[in-house]
Amino acid sequence: MILSVYFDIHKVFSQIPELSKKIPITLELALVAMLISLVIGLLVAVIRVKRIPVLTQIAKFYVSIIRGTPMIVQLYIAYFGIPILLRSMNNNFGWDINIRIIPNIAYAFAALGIYQSAYTSETIRAALQSVDKGEIEAAQAMGMSYPQILWHVIIPEALEIALPGLINSLIGLIKGTSLAFSCGVVEITAQAKIIGGRTYRYLEGYVALAIIYWIITIIIEQILKLVERKISIPEQVGEKKDGTIKTLINKIKALFNKNKVVPLVESKTNELVVEANFNDSFDKDGDE
Repeated sequence: MILSVYFDIHKVFSQIPELSKKIPITLELALVAMLISLVIGLLVAVIRVKRIPVLTQIAKFYVSIIRGTPMIVQLYIAYFGIPILLRSMNNNFGWDINIRIIPNIAYAFAALGIYQSAYTSETIRAALQSVDKGEIEAAQAMGMSYPQILWHVIIPEALEIALPGLINSLIGLIKGTSLAFSCGVVEITAQAKIIGGRTYRYLEGYVALAIIYWIITIIIEQILKLVERKISIPEQVGEKKDGTIKTLINKIKALFNKNKVVPLVESKTNELVVEANFNDSFDKDGDE
């Protein structure tokens, strides 16, 4: 066939096994970068939700500049800028950091993680702000500190809301790893270029590459859908999710029973513990 002269479908499928050898590097890039983005994104989101002076302005500037510049530019800045920064620190502080032993993939981790953190922070911030304030106030009334509230009340509920957005971020990040070749990392896209340079059949290589990315995306979607079902918070039988005080109290009490936390609510005037009265009021509400 004349078409086979320009495009050979058999070469597409024959290149998939060779390209698949680099899939672990692509997944490693995506997963490590996603973890970095979650840590930075959560920190930025909490700063912006709490509206901490000075830090809030810094966080806004950070998100603006990261989202306003292309990923490949940030990869080049990380690849060329981090070694220069380390050399400068060696000269100024007398350090002895061996830059040559730093693998190229480390620069890709940093650049991809920082890039994705700006988008992850917005997803997490929207999820944190969607948590009912009444639940937070109920947790505060039970004597929980803000870190406890964040870990036991806000994050579990916000995670369910944020998960679809985080899934999309991870899928986008997997495809974004195709730019890691700019840092000298040979993942599946770079491998396709290498094969194309050897065989001069670039089109077949890129079609094979598209098939691999598509299959990875489908698998990731299915896995994360299962995770989403597992972490979803079921409503109690006969209880509507209407945000009423009674519902909030039941959730907080269930949380304390599960984690065996002893709530202490102290009066500011006489520093008396009113835990018993507080629990009695809960029981009365439950009876009603």
